[in-house]
Amino acid sequence: TSVTKVTATDADDPVYGNSARLVYSILQGQPYFAIDANTADIKVALHAMDREMREEYLIVIQAKDMGGHMGGLSGTTTVTITLSDINDNPPKFSKSLYEFTIPEDLGVGKPGGRVKANDRDVGENARSTYSIIEGNERDFFEITTDPKTQEGILQLKKPLDFESRKSYTLKVEAANVRSDPQSSSAGLYKDTATVKVVVDDSDEPPIFSMSTYMMQVHENASVNTVIGQVDAHDPDITGSLVRYFIDRHTDLERQFNINVEDGKITLAKPLDRETEMWHNITVTATEVKNHSQISRATVAIRVLDINDNAPEFATEYEAFLCENGKPGQVIQTVSAVDKDDPQNGHSFLYSLVPEMLNNPNFTIKNNGDNSISVLAKHDTFRRQKQEMYFLPIIVTDNGNPPMSSTNTLTIRVCGCSREGIVQSCNVEAYVLPIGLSMGALIAILACIILLLVIVVLFVTLRRHKNEPLIIKDDEDVRENIIRYDDEGGGEEDTEAFDIATLQNPDGINGFLPRKDIKPDLQFMPRQGQHSGPNGVDVDEFINVRLHEADNDPTAPPYDSIQIYGYEGRGSIAGSLSSLETASSESDQNYDYLKEWGPRFRRLGELYSVGESDKET
Repeated sequence: TSVTKVTATDADDPVYGNSARLVYSILQGQPYFAIDANTADIKVALHAMDREMREEYLIVIQAKDMGGHMGGLSGTTTVTITLSDINDNPPKFSKSLYEFTIPEDLGVGKPGGRVKANDRDVGENARSTYSIIEGNERDFFEITTDPKTQEGILQLKKPLDFESRKSYTLKVEAANVRSDPQSSSAGLYKDTATVKVVVDDSDEPPIFSMSTYMMQVHENASVNTVIGQVDAHDPDITGSLVRYFIDRHTDLERQFNINVEDGKITLAKPLDRETEMWHNITVTATEVKNHSQISRATVAIRVLDINDNAPEFATEYEAFLCENGKPGQVIQTVSAVDKDDPQNGHSFLYSLVPEMLNNPNFTIKNNGDNSISVLAKHDTFRRQKQEMYFLPIIVTDNGNPPMSSTNTLTIRVCGCSREGIVQSCNVEAYVLPIGLSMGALIAILACIILLLVIVVLFVTLRRHKNEPLIIKDDEDVRENIIRYDDEGGGEEDTEAFDIATLQNPDGINGFLPRKDIKPDLQFMPRQGQHSGPNGVDVDEFINVRLHEADNDPTAPPYDSIQIYGYEGRGSIAGSLSSLETASSESDQNYDYLKEWGPRFRRLGELYSVGESDKET
């Protein structure tokens, strides 16, 4: 078989004849390869080469001119030959028996062990697949190939149970993915091994007899009625006792209870199918020896219906009857609903209350579809006579026992057009002026009220107009008594007040006293014992002011309080204010207080005592 071909060149001129003819030979690389001396074609000389034994060969080739005779020149080169791989080696397990211990609580799809078959080939020729050919009749296991490591991964397809079976013996086969047509043993490259699986016992949670329980109970069942029972057991050999509980997250209303020992579910509160038809709760089973081992099951409880609700009108009907209607015309079609759900469907019976059986105005007719029609008996209905009628109707179902209720249909008498279209249902429509709608009347009334409000507001503002009550006289500089609310710093404080403001009380911040309101405090003028030679009599001052108030045309027509803040002049007692003296307390003599009369006697004694205390 030809492998490759080499070429050599000679720089001599061909005219020299044989001196340019080259001859090729192998100096190193025999006996595996040979070369044609004239064409330099390298061929395989030995067919027993094995890539797995030796993959690379180095061949030294010589080219000699002059036809290879003595005296010719030569040159050499090295050729590297690499053998390519063919699938001529089968996969081979490293050992014939594998043993694995797998816990019974290992999850489905989880790996339980690894096996590997080695192949001396490389690349695609070394790829193998694994399969279980014996010992897996119940299909508990499966084996897959790891594409990176070419290992066989043994994993579970079904949960194991130590109590049912403690060991398994499997026969595993590894086979090449592809076969090479150049190989004489094509299709036969495979190997087998035995895998023994030992199941390890684990503490398993309790197992319910069913994953979902279906129960039913009538809605009128009494409290503590047994609805059903759940059952669970510990699958371990130790056989621990099991306790039952209800997951209260699935029973927030605590509608049910369960016996912790036997799993009987009882009713804790009355049921109402119309409120909730299904109750889905979760029941847990816990081992007594190991509280961490818990299992759960769903319990679906259906509430069965009983006839405990009376039928009633489907809606609050309000019928309208035209005054010009004809006898026998349908006023209203009435249907009923029932919260109960009987197996054979609803069937309602309608009737008038016994005292209305001979009703002269209305009657009812069964429509055959659980509804009735209310009919008028005559055409003499008038709104002035009676504008509203109440028709009580009894609705009875077909339950056992039957339930019934009385519902009232309200019928209004209305004015209608000739086509029977309702226009007005109010009696007041007849007394309204022709051509004047209710909206127009409301607008007129609103305008009248608005005008009245404006007039009242205007009169009120006129009556409360502010006017000065004291005649301001710029030439009147007589001393007046004014009121101030500042406590001050005592008799020695002579800088807290401006004496000039006391001379003109009307000029303080432009404030003028009002005649039409009562002042906060009223100060009565103090009269001295007698006026001085140049003083003004206080009585005369008051009389003048009184006369001015009585003859003032701008004064309010009602009584008002007049404020006279005039102290008067010429009192022999002088002023009591400490603001008008510059003498200190030690320079003053208060003996004159005793001469003022009995009213000032006590005050004179107090000041006399104070002077005597200072002297001592």
